[in-house]
Amino acid sequence: MHTNKVEICGVNTSQLPVLSNEKMKELFSRMHAGDESAREEFIQGNLRLVLSVIQRFNNRGEHIDDLFQVGCIGLIKAIDNFDVTQNVRFSTYAVPMIIGEIRRYLRDNNSIRVSRSLRDIAYKALQVRDQLINKNSKEPTVTEIAKELDLPREEVVFALDAIQDPISLFEPIYHDGGDAIFVMDQVSDEKNQDESWLEGIALKEAMKKLNDREKLILTLRFFDGRTQMEVAEEIGISQAQVSRLEKTALNHMRKYI
Repeated sequence: MHTNKVEICGVNTSQLPVLSNEKMKELFSRMHAGDESAREEFIQGNLRLVLSVIQRFNNRGEHIDDLFQVGCIGLIKAIDNFDVTQNVRFSTYAVPMIIGEIRRYLRDNNSIRVSRSLRDIAYKALQVRDQLINKNSKEPTVTEIAKELDLPREEVVFALDAIQDPISLFEPIYHDGGDAIFVMDQVSDEKNQDESWLEGIALKEAMKKLNDREKLILTLRFFDGRTQMEVAEEIGISQAQVSRLEKTALNHMRKYI
């Protein structure tokens, strides 16, 4: 697939307009008032976004015109569902929608077959995900999606994994002349949040309340990965004593966490 051609679906890509944030806000106001010409202008002004996204799919053997049309469907869905009251740039919201639409198209035309039952679960999960995003204005967890589907969480995870293609977190998915948007920008990091940071501080403070032997035992057991038998041999006491001291230390720490 060659992405350097000028004409895609009859559109001269070298002449596609670029809309400023102020212009987008104006067009959204006119669209909400029922102005169809504003909607058309907004779509035309964001076709570069679609063009940028489909660059990443240039090794799939798909015709660029097909991907561009599918990407435009994702763009239109993003326009219809975008909430202007949220403090989010339209491109940040639209890129995952466009990617999702293209991925669905590629899955439907994929020569590697996934079982019908898994595909059905995955598609339902994606639909529920979109519904929850529209309802709560945030990305739902897999647990929340599984609850809506009344299915085990593991089954939903397995189904979604079966239809996904591996990609790099550092792969750029959009660039508008400023900072690029990477895959990792669209993924939440549950291990690097204020809550985890505070828990780490609380754990360190609780460890300070222990005596030296208790600190050593917990460090060897839970930070160095030693067994109770190995700890017993290292500090010269029985395994039963290690077990008793470990439980006492953990119970003591719980008072401070």
